[in-house]
Amino acid sequence: MEIPSVHYARSGEFHIAYQVLGAGPIDLVLVPGWISHLEVAWEQPRLAHSFRRLASFSRLILVDKRGTGLSDRVSSKSLPTLEDRMEDLHAVLDAVGSSRTVLYGISEGGPLCMLFAATYPERTTALVVYGSWARALKAPDYDWGLDPIEFESFLTSLEPHWGDGAAVNVVAPSLAHDEQFCAWWGRYERMAASPGAAVGLLRMGFEGDVRHVLPTIFVPTLVLHRAHDAFVDVRHGRYIAEHIPGARYVELEGGDHFPLGGDLNAVDQQIENFLSELIGVRRGPSTDRVLATVLFTDVVGSTERAVALGDEKWKKLIAIHDDHVRMELARYRGKEIKTIGDGFLVTFDGPGRAICCADAIRNSVRSLGLEIRSGLHTGEIEMMANDIAGIAVNIAARVSALAGPGEILVSSTVKDLVVGSRIEFIDRGSHVLKGVPGEWHLFAAVL
Repeated sequence: MEIPSVHYARSGEFHIAYQVLGAGPIDLVLVPGWISHLEVAWEQPRLAHSFRRLASFSRLILVDKRGTGLSDRVSSKSLPTLEDRMEDLHAVLDAVGSSRTVLYGISEGGPLCMLFAATYPERTTALVVYGSWARALKAPDYDWGLDPIEFESFLTSLEPHWGDGAAVNVVAPSLAHDEQFCAWWGRYERMAASPGAAVGLLRMGFEGDVRHVLPTIFVPTLVLHRAHDAFVDVRHGRYIAEHIPGARYVELEGGDHFPLGGDLNAVDQQIENFLSELIGVRRGPSTDRVLATVLFTDVVGSTERAVALGDEKWKKLIAIHDDHVRMELARYRGKEIKTIGDGFLVTFDGPGRAICCADAIRNSVRSLGLEIRSGLHTGEIEMMANDIAGIAVNIAARVSALAGPGEILVSSTVKDLVVGSRIEFIDRGSHVLKGVPGEWHLFAAVL
């Protein structure tokens, strides 16, 4: 099998590099970890063998994520978010004519694949994650994560040695004494990203949190993790498997973080076994439940304004308001569910666009002398004929009710999913939301 040609898919203003090989009965897109380079990868015999094996039972789609390898690079001030990379993945799948695919996320590619599977179940045949995490850094309720101070220390030590292959000690310790492999890995690093970009991308990849996404994934899922992973504690893999309904968990021997170290054949064999069970049983998952960002808007002081204007003038003003809102919804790809009095209920497949849309609506209706409040939450919703339901809708409504005039108030879930964006957040503390269990940490989004 010849090395496949590199092609490019357009995602907004960016070009995303990809390769396609094999002609199997099922599409499989491999979303790499932190860094990659499509052409240099083929120089490593272990990787080349793995790619060809995966392509023997699938149509394999390889990608360089935005900011790495042969895809367009980014500045340190505009690192790609998970939402950006979902858009990029969409663009590649559209370019190759893949309506549904198996997502295979390695390491830092795992959270992206998990989010995609929850958001677009109609385009996801199955999910495979290897050596990954739902949250990388330690938290009070997640004590096996990396200590933030130790992680920053690692990043500080990484940058001056970037490109000399020293990272092999962490990602593939079983190959640390293989001079040929270390030399290749050093070249792979240099070609994949600059030192500053490598540090920035790794920091961003470790700051997100998709734990709340896991229960909303209903596609067949395989979770692979090595028992003694030297970089990502095996409890991360166990956590993922425990929280995705029906997920299959396989714990492999070895201490290498990246699959190309250790017994790579065992990794590929598990994937082949898993996908062989799916071939011929390609019934699509129920798509009446999806992950979405829910936005509620509401005009502040509407009753007083209506009384002051009178019914006819108020109705005309609200009609103009609705036109302004719908113009912004079209711009940011929001789906109008319904109007509620003088407000809107809208869903988005990306939280970043939802926040930007709320900001655009706020600015637009101010030209009419109106002020709105907005509330957002990301969670599982149930799609109905002309409506949506589910606790995520209730949470978004309660968040909206707590927002002040002109404020865009969001749940911590939304905040965690837009890590790396230019959106800033002001802590609004913890709140009890009427009819919703527990306390909810809320933030005001600032653009």
